[in-house]
Amino acid sequence: MIIGRKAEMQKLKKVMAEDTSQFVAVYGRRRVGKTFLVREFFDYKFAFTHTGVANLNTRGQLRQFGKSLRAQGSKHQGNPKDWYEAMDWMAELLTDSSEERKVVFLDEVPWMDAPRSSFVSALEHFWNSWASARRNVVLVICGSATSWMIEKVINSHGGLYNRVNAKIHLHQFSLKECQQYAEARNLHWSRRHLAEAYMALGGVPYYWSLMDRSLSMPQNIDALLFQDGGSLREEYHQLYASLFTNPDPYVAIVEALATSSQGITRQKLIKKTGLLDNGKLSRMLQDLAHSGFVRKYCHLNQKSKDALYQLVDNYTLFYHTFIKPEPNPGKNYWTAMIGRPQYNTWTGLAFERLCLRHIDNILDGLGISGIVSNVRSWHAVRDQDKKGAQIDLLIDRADGVISVCEMKYSVAPYDITPSYRETLINKLNRLREEMGENKSLQLVLVASAGLKQNENADIIDHVITLDQLFS
Repeated sequence: MIIGRKAEMQKLKKVMAEDTSQFVAVYGRRRVGKTFLVREFFDYKFAFTHTGVANLNTRGQLRQFGKSLRAQGSKHQGNPKDWYEAMDWMAELLTDSSEERKVVFLDEVPWMDAPRSSFVSALEHFWNSWASARRNVVLVICGSATSWMIEKVINSHGGLYNRVNAKIHLHQFSLKECQQYAEARNLHWSRRHLAEAYMALGGVPYYWSLMDRSLSMPQNIDALLFQDGGSLREEYHQLYASLFTNPDPYVAIVEALATSSQGITRQKLIKKTGLLDNGKLSRMLQDLAHSGFVRKYCHLNQKSKDALYQLVDNYTLFYHTFIKPEPNPGKNYWTAMIGRPQYNTWTGLAFERLCLRHIDNILDGLGISGIVSNVRSWHAVRDQDKKGAQIDLLIDRADGVISVCEMKYSVAPYDITPSYRETLINKLNRLREEMGENKSLQLVLVASAGLKQNENADIIDHVITLDQLFS
């Protein structure tokens, strides 16, 4: 059963309904469910399918491709001498197949493109000279190396320019989809526990598939991430190595960004990593953004040159916060961590990331999903007798309202103290000074367990709870 992925399946249905050959590119980070989606949608019925193998040279890749061809009906013996011949053999196999709509699925194609292999030019030749001249070929290529997929195929300036008919960038599950997936696996957890699992692992389906229903959520985190041999304990090193041919500079960027929860500027990043300030760095940052690990953003009052780069991948941040510093965590490390100051700090920051990933749910909860809105952040530095202020989520709306969102994680309804009320008043006053009277201000509390009603609660105009993020 496919959980979610409605828009992606609609694209695939449209492809199958066309009366011309179609080229489909499916990409997204490792473990996000790309292969599963394609196989399930097509019911595992392909005219030809092959998966590239990691860390093989061209000869090895061609040997494996030849094996796949013979296993699926090719009469050619031995191995193709190059990728042009391999594509010719595949075309012959497809010509002889009886399927009315000939679906070809090439998985992990970036791995097939070994150095000096001519794989891309051979693929271009196959599509342009053979497949596109027919009406019944559906070529689906898939890869976790998002940067390769975008550069070599989707944004190709060569023979594949403007050839892709359907681009499917598969993202992580939302909270709602994780809940549906958990229910399908008979994980009967509370929404709080589902949210905390998401805050640690993100919405990567493979990670969730490893959950053991005989264990509680905290016990699962211990088993997967902190026990010797835990399935996800070494995932961090495999993750970046699988995505990038030369992962070391990417890891250096990630490690530098992991030192700041709010993000750092490009210049600070260069100082921390020692990388050169050039186009290569720009491409690496773009690659990390395309893969969902990093986001680039500006405060409302910042120039683009002062933009911040922020690490937003939940698993990576969890690794740097808890796994990397504890090489010998001991039994039940995570279960014992719950409620401690480090845990409380982490939940606060992780909940903010959770909210930012579910902006559409917040807009819907505010009743403004149909209003054009810009999501921003804002800060004001300390100025003489004025306190500094920072707002991590500010929704600038076309109806003349700015929704100032405070994000708070707690088990019980959030209690606004007198001192916190003063902090909120200062934020509103500083923002008003900068924005003038052209916009109305609305103070929104996004609180996991809602708002405790007391004498300070009247400052809040609207409350969004965890339930809304699951909607």
